[in-house]
Amino acid sequence: MNLIKHGKNVHELQLQGCQVHVAMLSDIHWDNPKCDRDLLKRHLDFCKENYIPVIINGDFFCLMQGRGDNRRNKEDVRPEHNNARYLDSIVETAVEWFEPYANTIKLIGYGNHETGVIKYQETDLLRRFVDLLNYKCSSNVQTGGYGGWVIIRQFLNTTSQVSTKVKYYHGSGGGGVVTKGALNLTRALEMYEDFDVFTMGHIHENSSRNDVRECVNHNSKKGYSVKQRQLHLMLTGTYKEEYGEGSHGWHVERGAPPKPLGGRILKIECKEVDNSMQKNIDSFKFPL
Repeated sequence: MNLIKHGKNVHELQLQGCQVHVAMLSDIHWDNPKCDRDLLKRHLDFCKENYIPVIINGDFFCLMQGRGDNRRNKEDVRPEHNNARYLDSIVETAVEWFEPYANTIKLIGYGNHETGVIKYQETDLLRRFVDLLNYKCSSNVQTGGYGGWVIIRQFLNTTSQVSTKVKYYHGSGGGGVVTKGALNLTRALEMYEDFDVFTMGHIHENSSRNDVRECVNHNSKKGYSVKQRQLHLMLTGTYKEEYGEGSHGWHVERGAPPKPLGGRILKIECKEVDNSMQKNIDSFKFPL
């Protein structure tokens, strides 16, 4: 597993094999007391044991309990962060917690929680976390953007390779109780070109769908032909369980429902069929 940086938010992930997996996580909110760290640990351990690289699409941290943040709540700060160095202590304890996964996590993008701290506190906590983790573990975790691209280059053998273009975007808006983010995926089809996979977090849903587009391909021997291009679109869930028993709290009072926990695992399978390389893309939830 090798990650190459081509631009601020454009990276290439090199993998070996006809079938590869990439874990897509978002909205971990690691420093929030409501983060299900046991579930997160099980998922990261699964990735580590099975050599599955991890990409995190924003809101790695929560970061809402700092001075001047109108969202702060004494119930939402962990004891180890309840001190005069609130932000620093989050970075330091996060590095210690994530050290076992320093070589499993490949890319972390920004979410609105990280950019909010940059805006109001003038410090980049995600950049500080990645730098310190890489320094302590000699790893190569990289930061992406609020949105960006990951090209998964799949080496099938010594002479054959296939690329899959993943467009990631942390997300915007509040989702919807009825549509559950379906409109966000349809908007992506109108906004972005030439992607094979689109992934979004932010609204704390967990689902996927497949779309198909007609296109024209050119072959130097056969000329032009009509093909169907398979597109995979997915929403990744959160690791912050904030509904609880539904008795109180901001999440309950705004009328939001319980949200699915956990990320998704992207599966890309390539196979030669009738002298033509076929590719199947799908995603699934983590196993129990």
